[in-house]
Amino acid sequence: MTARYWLALQRALGIGPAKSIALYEAVHDLSLLFSKKRSELLALGVPESAIEAIQNPDWDSIEADLTWAEQSGRVIITWQDSAYPKLLKQTAAPPMVLYVMGEISLLNSPQLAIVGSRNPTKIGAETAEQFAQYLAQAGVTITSGLAFGIDGASHRGALNANRDKVFIGKTIAVMGTGLNHIYPARHQALSEAILAQGGALVSEFAPNVKPRPENFPRRNRIISGVSLGVLVVEAALQSGSLITARYAMEQGREVFAIPGSIHNPLARGCHALLKQGAKLVETAQDIIEELGALYQASIQVVEPEYVVPELDSEYQFLLTCINYEPTTVDFIVARSGFTANVVSSMLLILELQGIISAVPGGYIRL
Repeated sequence: MTARYWLALQRALGIGPAKSIALYEAVHDLSLLFSKKRSELLALGVPESAIEAIQNPDWDSIEADLTWAEQSGRVIITWQDSAYPKLLKQTAAPPMVLYVMGEISLLNSPQLAIVGSRNPTKIGAETAEQFAQYLAQAGVTITSGLAFGIDGASHRGALNANRDKVFIGKTIAVMGTGLNHIYPARHQALSEAILAQGGALVSEFAPNVKPRPENFPRRNRIISGVSLGVLVVEAALQSGSLITARYAMEQGREVFAIPGSIHNPLARGCHALLKQGAKLVETAQDIIEELGALYQASIQVVEPEYVVPELDSEYQFLLTCINYEPTTVDFIVARSGFTANVVSSMLLILELQGIISAVPGGYIRL
């Protein structure tokens, strides 16, 4: 079984993806590497720090991983396997091993990564969920990192995609922990829903690896690497989602960003990406059209059914008093000339019709 040797190589300190691939191409049969003498390993370019790990691998922990993969719905995919994600394999630092729970074939399906703030605004989370639902309904697999905020909203949006009341949306959660440790723990139910609907959980870390801060930036290169493009919904300038966007640019992926108010600090990361050449998008259809030939052959766009409510003249006038950024009730009252009671009643109707949304600081037009 070649997987055990890839697992052993992955554990050897000082041997990164590029060196691992070079060693494989040098010996062709990876098992031969573990029977070589010290001088032979040095001649192949194996660093001193990795010699001991290659000559005396921790076979007990490796066997534990292999035993984990024997359970139904679990698999270990190595760089050498045909099931390994083809797009990820083309990147500069692909992980040598992927642990997967769920539907393996999704790893080679057309994917869009959706990432953003862990503490988004209400409208930001709703936007991520709506984009994910539309795209998943069109046949795109939604990939994200299972974190709070935009990640979770994206996974949920994909799961809500349905056709004729049958839920069809697929989503992949790429994790910065081992798959035995769902993080954050409050997303345990979400992870189970992903699997129940034919999605997948993916990690490059052994099943029992617990959350470590340094592992989450590493997983971001996988999120972008398996995807055709990355959509950033809301992000501060120091957001980890910008790391994903940077990886995407380095990997030659499309980067999309949704603009926001200049007064919203969570829009600044998106605006920075737009200045760097990211594509500005206003609708999910914009993304489908941009990715175009890369996956049009494998998806069928399904237009969502939406009936625009008819408004009488007073409601149409009130709507002109509401901005696309938070507008206070006092401002709406002053601009419209209606009484506060009338405005409150009309705002409720507009909100129920999905034309406006209540946000901190007032209301915004949708």
